[in-house]
Amino acid sequence: MTTIDYTKIGLKVGLEIHQQLNVGSKLFCSCQPELFKEEPEITFLRRLRPTQSELGQVDPAAFFEFQKGVKILYEANHKNACLVEMDEEPPHALNMDALKVVLTASLMMNMQPVDEVHIMRKTVIDGSNTTGFQRTSIIALDGWIKVGEKVIPMQAASLEEDAARKIGTEDEGKTIRYRIDRLGIPLIEVTTAPVIYSPLEAQQVALAIGRILRDTGKVMRGLGVIRQDLNVSIPNGALIEIKGVQELELISTVIEYEVQRQLGLLSVKEELHKRGITKEALKPNFVDVTDIFKESKSKVIRKAVDKNQKVLAVKLAGFAGLLGKELMPNFRVGSELSDRAKFWGRVGGIFHTDEMPNYGITPEEITAVCKAVSANEGDGVVFVADVAENTQDALKAVVDRAQEALIGVPAETRTAKDDGTTRYMRPRPGAARMYPETDIPAQTITAELIKDICANLPEPAEKKLARLMKQYTLNEKLSKQIIDSECAMLFEDIVKETGVAASTVAAFLTETVKSLKRDGIAVENISEYQIKALFTAVGLGTLAKEAAAEVFSWLTKNEDKTVQDAITTLGLKMFTETELEPIVDRIIAASKPTIEKNGKGAFGMLMGVVMKEVRGKATPELVSKILKQKL
Repeated sequence: MTTIDYTKIGLKVGLEIHQQLNVGSKLFCSCQPELFKEEPEITFLRRLRPTQSELGQVDPAAFFEFQKGVKILYEANHKNACLVEMDEEPPHALNMDALKVVLTASLMMNMQPVDEVHIMRKTVIDGSNTTGFQRTSIIALDGWIKVGEKVIPMQAASLEEDAARKIGTEDEGKTIRYRIDRLGIPLIEVTTAPVIYSPLEAQQVALAIGRILRDTGKVMRGLGVIRQDLNVSIPNGALIEIKGVQELELISTVIEYEVQRQLGLLSVKEELHKRGITKEALKPNFVDVTDIFKESKSKVIRKAVDKNQKVLAVKLAGFAGLLGKELMPNFRVGSELSDRAKFWGRVGGIFHTDEMPNYGITPEEITAVCKAVSANEGDGVVFVADVAENTQDALKAVVDRAQEALIGVPAETRTAKDDGTTRYMRPRPGAARMYPETDIPAQTITAELIKDICANLPEPAEKKLARLMKQYTLNEKLSKQIIDSECAMLFEDIVKETGVAASTVAAFLTETVKSLKRDGIAVENISEYQIKALFTAVGLGTLAKEAAAEVFSWLTKNEDKTVQDAITTLGLKMFTETELEPIVDRIIAASKPTIEKNGKGAFGMLMGVVMKEVRGKATPELVSKILKQKL
């Protein structure tokens, strides 16, 4: 992918950055904006249905979700949700603190605030909102930020409510469980114009926007509180909306893979046209091939056959060798068809001839299936095993997607995975999904409010960098790392409250935490309160700074415990001077020949030996003091 000239191929990217706001309560009620982990106190079951707009239109994305035929089981407790989230009571007045945060961020991005805030309803019936819509409102428009030497136009800043969080599924996917503790937490959404022309540039712009949002001092930290959506397109391709990129470092990879996918699909289109394949050649003629697999050794197919389910097959004219074409790492054209079959047909997946023989399916069985559907050497065959209705729906979705391959890249919404690849999520939403919220009056943005916010805008990143370097004598690298992290305010609070050296705190919050995250430690599980308590212990001398990472890691796995609990459990109670002296005496005695030979030069070696033995239980300062006295 590094050989692709993104400017030459005409890549365009627009960003939508969503960040939870830390303003003490939800957007339309006074519930605490926190997630709960214990068992729910309340559950209720719903099924959501699409409705027509004022013009009689039904949003395709809403209809898609409805077609799945699922029920939603909602879970709640009394601290983090009320009748507003349950859609049993009208929303309360708009949270003005949240509005002020969005106005602050908007002004920092040179946007023009609107005169009145009007709440809109955006149709969402995937179950993530009990009402069947998300409340959202535009706060400011037409701004800009500078990233390097380039000016990036900022289209809009909006204030909206976050969705419920998906917990799992039941009844073979027929019931989805959501917790509504996250539902209603205020979100700021910031959108850029599609003027980003490379994956790296997209990542740099997202970093710059994230830095501005953090500078407000009113955004949440941790996993899941910020989500980046990408709108990616190339000429002759399509506008693809990619939802839910949580890691900043993943943005460039997601875009690279999406470009690779679209270029691959365009090459498939060209090849199909060369082979003379037309839409009419791709027919939904499904053939029952269950009898062929009655003695099959394939576990998946035998399980279906033994339950009296059906195995249906369909011929895809001209697709031989194309179904196995890789579009992204471990993602092929067959995966595109499989994703559609899973969503529309409610099946576990598909089989196709480009991956055969495999999965216990023999060459003889494949030959028989190809004969049954009248497939020639240049054709592909897809077959599915499930109940009759599901197999029909799944293969219809497969044929529809195969026909779209003749066009090239279908416009759709995709969801990002942790490895940077994406999967089909739903059709692109239409214009019929937005309509006015009638339960909340418009909120005027006065000149006085704007003047007050302008007079108290946060310190911009450039000034903060210079101040951190001067005030805390940090080098430029550490200062930049602190500004680009989520911990700039936390860093200053810790240094002021604990007296621990600024360089020690900065290095831990950036480099050490990043290293722990790479090692699989769930760093998002630890609270700012626990991190402050950790450094308070270091400042008081009850915990060695060398043991801070060990305590931090322990706390991420024991979220309801304290720093003192960690010190006790891990055996990190600090040695007193009296307890340390015999250890130093023993090491000096064992090293007497080296000391006699090297004199003062042995000090460094002895420090290393003592610190290795008492690591995490004594400070270097105390060890050095005792060692010098003894020597």
